[in-house]
Amino acid sequence: MSPTATHATTSSDICTADDAPITAEDNAIEGTLQLTNALKRARRWRIRRPRWSHVIVYGVLPAIALTLAVAAGYFKFEATTAHDSQLAGINAVHAANDTTVAMLSYKPDSVDRELPAAASRLTGQFKDAYTSLIRDVVIPGAKDKHITSVATVAAAAPVSVSENQVVVISFVNQTITFGKDAPTSTASSVRITLDKMDGKWLISSFDPV
Repeated sequence: MSPTATHATTSSDICTADDAPITAEDNAIEGTLQLTNALKRARRWRIRRPRWSHVIVYGVLPAIALTLAVAAGYFKFEATTAHDSQLAGINAVHAANDTTVAMLSYKPDSVDRELPAAASRLTGQFKDAYTSLIRDVVIPGAKDKHITSVATVAAAAPVSVSENQVVVISFVNQTITFGKDAPTSTASSVRITLDKMDGKWLISSFDPV
């Protein structure tokens, strides 16, 4: 055969695409694909698992702020309630003292004005009973026997306080004079219940203890 003759081509001499040698460009493309897939998986993971910074900012911190706001409101309410109760007790004690003195103090020439005025500071069945007593017994007796009564409150303190009712214990001194006789003094303790009506503290019961 002539040296210039063309060598016969065989199947073993043919290189297919699959058998082509892997180049640096192929490696770069494959690496890029792997990196892209890894980034996609990482993104899906971030979507499934919320970032803790977001949880803290949008979840935990608002919850803490709400809790603090509720706590502040509660303590403010408690402080306001305590202040209101203290104020109610003080006002009720003043009313109890003033009304007790008015109920038990009178002079023979003015008793028919003084005691009915005191009755206006009472309420309920106690007011009805007191009004009957002064009308039928105390006023006629004071005028007839020239009785003078002077009452003072030595001490008083609330023992039960609510928004519309206060119970007060009072220590009362009363001095009674019949005409020109020597005065007689007595001391007693009284449990007084006051009800708040139309913004005023009125006595609804007056019981010796």
